[in-house]
Amino acid sequence: MSDRKNMLVDSYGRTVDYLRVSVTERCNFRCQYCMPEKPFSWVPKENLLSFEELFLFMKVAIDEGVKKIRITGGEPLLREDLDKFIKMIYDYCPDIDLAMTTNAYLLKGSAQKLKDAGLKRINISIDSLIPDVAEKIAKKDVLAKVLQGLEEALKVGLKVKVNMVPMIGMNENEILDVMEYCQERDITVRYIEYMENTHAEVDIKGMKSEELLALIATKYPHTDEGFDTTSPSHYYRCDNGYRFGIIEPYKDDFCTKCNRIRLTAEGHLIPCLYFDEAMSIHDAVKRGDIEEAALVLKEVIRTKPEKNRWSEADGEISTRAFYETGG
Repeated sequence: MSDRKNMLVDSYGRTVDYLRVSVTERCNFRCQYCMPEKPFSWVPKENLLSFEELFLFMKVAIDEGVKKIRITGGEPLLREDLDKFIKMIYDYCPDIDLAMTTNAYLLKGSAQKLKDAGLKRINISIDSLIPDVAEKIAKKDVLAKVLQGLEEALKVGLKVKVNMVPMIGMNENEILDVMEYCQERDITVRYIEYMENTHAEVDIKGMKSEELLALIATKYPHTDEGFDTTSPSHYYRCDNGYRFGIIEPYKDDFCTKCNRIRLTAEGHLIPCLYFDEAMSIHDAVKRGDIEEAALVLKEVIRTKPEKNRWSEADGEISTRAFYETGG
């Protein structure tokens, strides 16, 4: 592996050292806030980059200064031999911060393999601890297997965080329940404000951070600890010592320290979660052209926008499907 001193810096002085890689857009859930209700077609398998081709770009990114890689989807565990892909990355750079986001439905049978391959951390989506509510959100009976997957991840030694999207009229009465479930297991929970997008159901109303904090304070008084370096999560410390986070994509803080770019399974390199603009590394890695892939990476970093268009002032709704990029 070459020297990793070269840093990727965008036009606004932000060091970009975090790559989120979607290995599939397919998902075994149909969550209300993410997936369209009407039938739609998945990208044909032959259009996806192979793990070997994705890894070719991973090496370029790592050599240019990427220090953290997160595997996402869709649901990444739907892609066969994912542990082998993780091992490719780990073997090339053992000190890379290698993480994954999953719904955990298939995690019980794969957690040990993923840990052995080099995965270090995992984020799991839990929007409800009530089976009927979880089923209503995911359009599938999922809760038992999700919780089994989470417990298995803890058992094999993976570091776990939980993500929850609070929605009014759906799961807002479980905010404290999910927090207490995580407290009992020494897991950090992060509440994510619902991100409007054209693929979600139209009647969803998310909770804002002010509403969340007021509700939590009724039982758990807390203090503001601010942000952890470049993390998008705003953290708070309860008086009992427990720490939780809130992710607020509508606020400028979400973008100010953004250090992320995203790669889709088809090879589209995306500078911003919100923007539809992207450049493709597909042809370059198919040819094995490392130099061209590196040029695309640097151009995407150079053109990374200062902020998204989610702010309340701009009032735009994203047309990007989050199941393509994993959020």
